[in-house]
Amino acid sequence: MSKVRITRDAERIKGLHIVEPKAFSDNRGHFMEAYNETEFFQEGLEYRFIQDNEVFSYKGVLRGFHVNVNHPQAKLVRVVAGEIYDVVIDLRKESDTYKKWFGIHLSATNKKQLYIPEGFGHAYLALEDSVVIFKVTTNYIAGDEVGFAWNSKDFDIPWPVREPIQNEKDSTSSDFSEIF
Repeated sequence: MSKVRITRDAERIKGLHIVEPKAFSDNRGHFMEAYNETEFFQEGLEYRFIQDNEVFSYKGVLRGFHVNVNHPQAKLVRVVAGEIYDVVIDLRKESDTYKKWFGIHLSATNKKQLYIPEGFGHAYLALEDSVVIFKVTTNYIAGDEVGFAWNSKDFDIPWPVREPIQNEKDSTSSDFSEIF
């Protein structure tokens, strides 16, 4: 019996998947396998994750958009506390869905995860104080990450915020069209 449900090609963006692990609940709480390599591989999700990153963000923090250029990075993103609005943009120039974006609410309550292939821009907004876990396929390489503005005109993403909290790097990022 599978312990995970995978929605293939979320919004028809090839390689992008929503993962919904099955939680087994009883009077103590719940148990779930957040990641099982064998099940993922059986479903065709064959990236090898080598590192887990944990990020805490206060409500209203918007992180991104970021993409690794020379050493692309696939990710499996999940929220263990709180809720985020997670957005990815297909930046694979050879893709039929180049520059198409997809947004999803990920939360500790809904337990959904987003499986992001290499070559996607990634950003998220913390809708509550949130803890986010990223499984990634490459280690951090200084200077390989490029960022662009969260509200770039190319995408018209309806973010549920007007003035997010950002660090200096993200708040001064250029519009997508000026970088790519």
